[in-house]
This record gives sequence, structure tokens and C-alpha cells, in this order.
Amino acid sequence: MSGSGKASGSLVLPRRFHAKVDVRWSDMDVFQHVNHARMVTLLEEARIPWLFEDGRPTAPLREGCVLADLRVRYRGQLRHEDTPLDIAMWIEQLRAVDFTIGYEVRAAGAQPDSPAAVVASTQIAAFDMRAQRLRRLTDAERDYLSEWME
Repeated sequence: MSGSGKASGSLVLPRRFHAKVDVRWSDMDVFQHVNHARMVTLLEEARIPWLFEDGRPTAPLREGCVLADLRVRYRGQLRHEDTPLDIAMWIEQLRAVDFTIGYEVRAAGAQPDSPAAVVASTQIAAFDMRAQRLRRLTDAERDYLSEWME
């Protein structure tokens, strides 16, 4: 798991956080592709080390945030043998109380500039659980997230 803005050949790729996520046998559907509901779970598993681990400025979000929108577009098949999936993430939009994460999912060993099998986005809003309402992102959260803006 790392950030990268390094060149691939002569192509300069934007900064992305990359998480390697294992596909479990139970993630497969009857046609032997990653099931849609399981893909949503794999996206969640990818963003946890990026945003919610101790030491991250965004770790307080694990105490309160809500998923406001989710979009998943399939452009290719992913199967069990494609594990671990490379899930690249970045910030598409950053606002006062929410942010949108962009995702590109590729099979293990795929080149970072190759077409993604899955393209997705999630809008996440900061939420105050005690007050039961949205809260503003802190300066530290916004600064960290802005480092990953496209």
C-alpha cells in the first residue's frame, strides 16, 4: 500500500493510494466473477488502511462517517485468480462535510496505466454520531485528503 505519482515509462501517473486486496473464494458468483456486493466490500477493505488506520489524519472518521453515494461500473471481469486486486484510490471532490473517492480496480500484475476492470466512486460524509448530524471536516482531515486530489 503506497502513494505513487511516479512515471511508468514516459507516462506520468497521478498520485494514487494503492491497496492490495485478496479475493476470497466466497467473493465469486455462479459465473466465477467477483460478485457485485462483494466488490463493494472489497472497495471498503481497500479504503480502510488509507483513511482509517491509526496515525492517519482521517482516522477520526472511523468514529462517524456515512456513505452518501456509491457508483460501480464494470469494464472487465475479475476472477479469483486475479488476486490480490490492485485498488487505486484518490479524491475526486472535497467539500466542507464530504468527499468523493475515485477507484480503479485491476487484476494482480496489471500495469497501472492499463484499463481498469472496475471504476467506482463513493461519497463519504463526516458524521457526528452523538448529535446525529453531519459535521465539517477538520483542517487536518481536509489537508490530508487534499494531498490525494486529482
